[in-house]
Amino acid sequence: MTYKLVASDLDDTLLRDDLTISEETINAMHQAVAQGVTVTIATGRSFPSAAKIAKQIGLNVPIITYQGASIKNLLDEEVLYERMVPVESARYLLDYCEKRNLHLQLYHGDELYAAEDNDKIKNYVRLSKTPYIIGDLRQWIDIPQPKLLIVDKPEVCDQIREELLPLLGDQMHITKSKPHYLEFMHKEGTKGHAIAFLANHIGCTLDEVIALGDAWNDREMLEVAGLGVAMDNALPELKELANYVTTSNNEDGVRHVIEKFILNA
Repeated sequence: MTYKLVASDLDDTLLRDDLTISEETINAMHQAVAQGVTVTIATGRSFPSAAKIAKQIGLNVPIITYQGASIKNLLDEEVLYERMVPVESARYLLDYCEKRNLHLQLYHGDELYAAEDNDKIKNYVRLSKTPYIIGDLRQWIDIPQPKLLIVDKPEVCDQIREELLPLLGDQMHITKSKPHYLEFMHKEGTKGHAIAFLANHIGCTLDEVIALGDAWNDREMLEVAGLGVAMDNALPELKELANYVTTSNNEDGVRHVIEKFILNA
C-alpha cells in the first residue's frame, strides 16, 4: 500500500514525555513530505497551541485540532472543517457541572475560559501553553464552542461519562484524552470525521491514511484509517483495535512507522 496521508496525535504520541520531538523524527517527517505524503497532526489541543508545534516541525498543511472539531490551514488559518457543540447541550453541561461543583473549561476563538483560577486549569495550561480567562461561564456558554472539558480524578471522569452518555450521547461526542480529561464535542467533532474530511480534501482514500495515537480520543481515527497505529504506551484497549503497534513516544514510535511503511516501503 502507498500511503498519502499521515496524521499523528501530539501528546504521548509525537511528543516525548518532555514535550520535545527528536530531530530524527522531524527528519523522517520531512523525507515523507518530500515523497509527496501529506504529514499532519490531529490533536485535542487548541489551534494556537498545536500550530506552534507544527511550525517548529516545519509543516505547512491543514492541521486537526479540538479533537477533530476544527481543521485549519496552518499558514493562512482558513477554516476547512468546523463542528460546534450544540448550544442547548453546552448549557445542560454547564448546569450539570455547577450543581456538582465540577471544573469545566470552555473554548471560543482559540481562547480558554474557566470559572476559577485553580490548580486544575494551571496544570492544564502548563502542558498546552494556552492563555486563559477567568469569569462567569454563563456569559460565554452561548458562544459557539468547538469543545468543553471537565478536569477531575480519572474515576470521577468515568462516572460522569456513564451518567451523561444516556443524556447527551446522541447530541455530543464524549471522550477522554487523558485519564483526568473528559471532553465534549459535536457528534461529528471527532478525529475520525476530521481524517475522513481531510483525506477527501487532498484527494486520497482512507485506505491510504496512516493514523497514530495513544488515547481513547484517537480511537475513531485509528478505526477509519487504512493503517491505525497505537503507540507502545497506548491504552491496552487502543492497542487491541489497532492494525499495528509501534514503539513508545519516548522511543520515536512515529519515526519508526514512517520509516517502515513509507520511506522503506
